[in-house]
Amino acid sequence: MQPNLLMIFLGAFLVNNIILMRFLGLCSFFGVSKKLSVSIGMSFAVIFVMTISAWTTMLIYHLILAKYNLVYLRTATFILTIAGTVQFVEMFLKKYVKNLYKAMGIFLPLITTNCAILAVTFLSVDFNYNFVETTIYSIGVGMGYLLAIVLISSLRERLETTPIPQFLKGYPLVFITAGLMSLAFLGFSGLFGVSL
Repeated sequence: MQPNLLMIFLGAFLVNNIILMRFLGLCSFFGVSKKLSVSIGMSFAVIFVMTISAWTTMLIYHLILAKYNLVYLRTATFILTIAGTVQFVEMFLKKYVKNLYKAMGIFLPLITTNCAILAVTFLSVDFNYNFVETTIYSIGVGMGYLLAIVLISSLRERLETTPIPQFLKGYPLVFITAGLMSLAFLGFSGLFGVSL
């Protein structure tokens, strides 16, 4: 029995949030979340790359790798596909959205090595999702990424002006905050009775 699309979306968005529950994609989560505007821009780039990569890798897996018994090449193939998609996004932003391109700096090429994107490509294939389910799952994971990074970014901007002890300033407080957010998201694990 296939889960319905709403359950796939909610499972990816809240129950198994890629950052706060699966702990994937943390490099960009901590690196880009200092400013809300950059976090939002990065999130939409991740959503776009994640969805396109999931579609492409699903097709490559089913039409080439599984068909010709080359499944052992899927990690290398998926990484190359993601890298190509990121290059496309980087060229697009450099030409048409220069401010966002400059604001992202080194973190835009880091989307290539964002394990959250690679995880979505693997999980879509492993869950045997069709095209529509893969799309819903990718968007759900991407929106979960957006939610988590916007929440931490908003908190980090607020914490900049808060009087706190010196030894907690910077990443120590960010890690504590992210841990508390993760505990809060643990409450969603009972949403469907089981983890999706």
